Amino acid sequence: MALRLVVVYDFKLPVGTNFRSLLSYGASPGFPTDAGLSENMSPSRPTRESRIDEVGHLRRRVGELESLVEDHNRKAEEATRADERFRSIFNHSNDGILLVDPARDEILDVNAKACRMLGYSREELLALPMSAIHPHELVRFRAFAQSVHESGEGWTDELSCATKSGGVLSAEISAAMLDVDGRRCLIALVRDTSDRTRLLREQKYLLGEIRTEGRFGSIIGESPALKRVLQQIEMVAPTDASVLIVGESGTGKELVARAIHENSRRNARPLVRVNCPAIPNELFESEFFGHVKGAFTGAGQDRVGRFELADGGTLFLDEIGEIPPRMQSKLLRVLQEGQFERVGESRTRKVDVRIIAATNKDLLRESEAGRFRQDLYYRLCVFPIGIPPLRDRKEDIRPLALHLSRQSCQRLKVPTIRLTREDLRLLELYDWPGNVRELQNVIERAVIVSRSGALRFDLPPTVPPTPDDDNLVPGSMDAIVSDAEMKRRERKNLLAALERTGWKIFGPDGAAMLLGIKPTTLASRIKTMDLKKAD
Repeated sequence: MALRLVVVYDFKLPVGTNFRSLLSYGASPGFPTDAGLSENMSPSRPTRESRIDEVGHLRRRVGELESLVEDHNRKAEEATRADERFRSIFNHSNDGILLVDPARDEILDVNAKACRMLGYSREELLALPMSAIHPHELVRFRAFAQSVHESGEGWTDELSCATKSGGVLSAEISAAMLDVDGRRCLIALVRDTSDRTRLLREQKYLLGEIRTEGRFGSIIGESPALKRVLQQIEMVAPTDASVLIVGESGTGKELVARAIHENSRRNARPLVRVNCPAIPNELFESEFFGHVKGAFTGAGQDRVGRFELADGGTLFLDEIGEIPPRMQSKLLRVLQEGQFERVGESRTRKVDVRIIAATNKDLLRESEAGRFRQDLYYRLCVFPIGIPPLRDRKEDIRPLALHLSRQSCQRLKVPTIRLTREDLRLLELYDWPGNVRELQNVIERAVIVSRSGALRFDLPPTVPPTPDDDNLVPGSMDAIVSDAEMKRRERKNLLAALERTGWKIFGPDGAAMLLGIKPTTLASRIKTMDLKKAD
């Protein structure tokens, strides 16, 4: 009875593997295959032992193949996981990443951050040439790519990028070269520096404000009128309401604006000041809203306007009554809609700004006369604050004078000069038409010219108004009075000056200096007019 040996081995082969080729691959040097039979040899039936050896050898070879396949699959899985990790890092990076072929001006790959920064979808960016991202600085970008290519090292530079909306993104770009599928490519990390640029602008502005800040320090005074102003500041500061500060020049309107801002929720952002009378009419729009390069003759670069600089903070419009009518309508639009365009740019920008305005004019009367838009006036005058002149709050002169004298001595680097009681009394007698600013100038001038430690104030004469003067209009026929009336007024004026100075004629606080005449002249007039001190 013939015996047949059947060997069954369960092993896995890659799909498409040819078994005959596998036998050829696994044959040992002594194992004959169909291709290896000699022409003079006829195939003979293998012996049982040779078949067992053949199967054992085949098992070993298949085992080796299985090991190779497993190793290949493991490495493929590792490569897949590494690619997934890279893709995850690529897409979740805080910086935009672009893979670029600068020679062909192609964008090969981008991450999600770059899409968000530039405002495009991934498909839109991959369809764009790289030159479309740097249209404003294409020459600089090409020089930058050339530098990276030639150096073979990482390179960083500041370049602006164009966004889909037409805006310009300030960016820091770090790039290096690498080979991808046989192509020499540039991988660029794009970091949005808009916030840093904005902070640098704010820092530059605030440093300038520190250098030019008013020298009065903080609000100083103890009069009832000033206390009412402080109460109003306390009420309105926490809100976002527009404030209109009304007062004569030199009363400290900017100090009130600063106090409102510093006590508001916006105090972490800047208070930006615009001195409206100092701006030429043709530059108002650029000063307020900024401009783009080439918008007009002399616009050599982009410029950020005061509204954009004050975004999130407070904009103080000093002497707003000086804004020309053409600009008032544009200002009203920003206040109503919170939107504006830079000069020469079609892109609409949004801004969140609180407005504090100041004026020494009666804007309501100006609006009734057609010189100021009435709707703009009511938009600004949500919460009006009136600052009384210094002549109406005499109680504040003494603390202000003491503070300003110390401040002047420190700034001028001279020994501290003490104000006497007579000095303070003389200052209180003056009407201060220039208000606190004039007081500061008078004290500083006195400190400069002082030699012996005593101050001498150079005050112009003050002529107190009389009731009869109220109806006089300079230049009109009604201003002509008789000689007898002039003498009556002169007598009344001399008496008022003598009463104010306690009938002191000579000295820096005497009536003669107050009237601006020589003491001997005053003594002569007192005698001529037979003026006598009341008991």
